Formats: sequence, C-alpha cells, structure tokens
Amino acid sequence: MISTLEIEVRSTELDALGHVNNAKYLEYLEWGRFEWVKENGIPLDFFGTSRLSTVLVNTNVNYRREARLGDRLRIRSWLAEMGRSSFRVGQEIINHRDERVADAMITSVMYDTHTRTSVYIPDDLRAKLEPLVRP
Repeated sequence: MISTLEIEVRSTELDALGHVNNAKYLEYLEWGRFEWVKENGIPLDFFGTSRLSTVLVNTNVNYRREARLGDRLRIRSWLAEMGRSSFRVGQEIINHRDERVADAMITSVMYDTHTRTSVYIPDDLRAKLEPLVRP
C-alpha cells in the first residue's frame, strides 16, 4: 500500500538560495516512511519491545525540482522490494502542481541491537510486509 503524507514548506527549511535545503528532503522522506509504517499497521512498539531494529544502509535521492516557501508537498512511500535481511522503500515528493520534486530509494537492513549485526527479517514481520510489496 502506498501511504501519503502532506506537508507545507516552512521558512526554517530553506537555504540561502530560497529553496528547500537538500538535507531537509531526507527528513521529509523519513517522515514519509514513519507514516507508511503507521498506515500499514506495523506496530510502532515492535522495535522497542524486541532486540531488533532497522538501519539505513543506502539512500539514493534524485532532486528533480526546487521546493519553495509555502509549497504543499505530498510524500508518497511504498515497499518496493524485500530480501532476506533487507528491504527497499520507494518514495517520491510531489508538489501542489503535481510535479515530481524528488524521488528516492531507501535500503534498510534488519539489525540485532545486541550483536550489532544484520539478521534475517523475522517471519512474523515478513508475513506483514510481503503483501505490501509494490515494485
């Protein structure tokens, strides 16, 4: 399932050129992934109650257009691919003129916080995620 988060560009997110600073896009994408987790019924306490977490291992962002103060943006997120221990989330940011501002592919790995190593995605979590894959 694709989730959508709508935001408005604020003055604190701009750089000296008057458009959204590139680092802010990473925040926007993170907010979008968090929204995707909530909307898809993945328990928010899953990572707090187990020794498992996820870590980002690759972020690939294409900046397509500038976003400016007051622009309304939609951050769309979906599960694009699953491996044994990793998964990829596809994302795009669309402005209120239906123009693609940015798109991204984010790779995360399931991580054991005690051994500090990657591990396989647990079967119960995999069962929740597999039906959500949308290439």
